[in-house]
Amino acid sequence: MTKEEFIEELKKLEIILNEEQLMQLDYYYHLLIEENEKINLTAITEEKQVYLKHFYDSLTIAKEVNLNKIESLCDIGTGAGFPGLVLKIVFPSLQVTLVDALNKRILFLNKVIDALGLKNIQTVHNRMEDYSKVNREKFDIVTARAVAPLKELVEYGAPALKVGGKLLFMKGNIKEEELDNIERVMNALKVEKIEMHTFMLPVENSTRTLVSFIKKEITPKKYPRKYKEIKNCGL
Repeated sequence: MTKEEFIEELKKLEIILNEEQLMQLDYYYHLLIEENEKINLTAITEEKQVYLKHFYDSLTIAKEVNLNKIESLCDIGTGAGFPGLVLKIVFPSLQVTLVDALNKRILFLNKVIDALGLKNIQTVHNRMEDYSKVNREKFDIVTARAVAPLKELVEYGAPALKVGGKLLFMKGNIKEEELDNIERVMNALKVEKIEMHTFMLPVENSTRTLVSFIKKEITPKKYPRKYKEIKNCGL
């Protein structure tokens, strides 16, 4: 995806970027490539692929929610900042929290945030299952992109979500086993699945799925449970 294609495809999502935002994304890309030579941030480094599979893909969350009307967002397992940091650049009024368990990634994110002069965005070096235990009912949106199976994401994200807020998880193809027993988990955490939106990423026509849940009541104190490991699901 060229930058010109990126701009045109975003218009279809009703996203219009100004010159400053385009410059910030360009600088973000160059910092990503520079730091990626020192630490493993992404396997995707070619500029057109980054604009498609990281920048544009992160912004497809706009298919499900008007981020201009959202105050606070938490990104679980943000990695190199996808989608949370991209969303902050494009929707500057958002208050964004980026959570990741690897400190090297947090240091990279802080470098980008400082370089771009972004405000009302914080990074948290922690596992989401621990962070959400002490940050309950805090965010309007909790999101994650290709981090863990749905059941685990619901358990980690729901406690930190305000009642009436949305869990919005970004996936490739949803595997059938991800949906096994998820109704039980949803009932226990007082959330309701409201949408599963599948679409094709432009240019390469790969499958993407946005899964959204709404929180109906305060999450019981026994959640989240702690899993042995979160494996990156990759896109």
